[in-house]
Amino acid sequence: MVRRFFRGSGEQQLEHVQGMLLEMLANDRHSFDVATAALLDGAEPSSVGEDLRTTDSKVNEAERAIRRELMVHASVHGTSQISAILVYMSIVKDVERIGDYAKNIFDVAARGGGLTGDGDRDEVIDYRDRISTMITEAASAFGNEDRAAAERLIREGDEMQDIFDARVAKLVESERPGRESVPRALMYRYFKRIVGHLMNLLSAVVMPLDLLDYFDENRADR
Repeated sequence: MVRRFFRGSGEQQLEHVQGMLLEMLANDRHSFDVATAALLDGAEPSSVGEDLRTTDSKVNEAERAIRRELMVHASVHGTSQISAILVYMSIVKDVERIGDYAKNIFDVAARGGGLTGDGDRDEVIDYRDRISTMITEAASAFGNEDRAAAERLIREGDEMQDIFDARVAKLVESERPGRESVPRALMYRYFKRIVGHLMNLLSAVVMPLDLLDYFDENRADR
């Protein structure tokens, strides 16, 4: 959807915006990997916290830089590429939010909520790895305007969101002590939100402009 707006004046500037957005996603994956290493792999929060904060600062600065470039682009080129500008204004916030939820995951670990050595660890690790890979695959699908890949990832995202909701519901009903159930419920909630924001990004490939940014909602509420 986005790339077809690049034709004509201002194409190079918008390509630069897209490049910055893809770099944000690469940093998001790094933040997610660092945060989940602290939560699931026993990495000491004090040893990885600075790395996470530095990477998140890069994401935040890139978001601001993209917005500045889009405003300059709009002032120079007027309404000729307003659709592309609106798309990027919409999805850049989703990309930035992925990094915020990575920080939320890290905060759970930093407060002593690590989940290493628990009976469900293999399942959790599998979902962690799937989400980490999904960040890179979503970036590729967006950058290449790969509709088939975007549709596949959206379907996978919907399936994961349903699973994460079910896990939270089960934890709410369980008799496990809070020190075990609360960190898990928060983790699954943050996993769901990250997947939802990736799906919002992918909506720019498969949906018209007016229907962007609804995939972080439950399917029944879209």
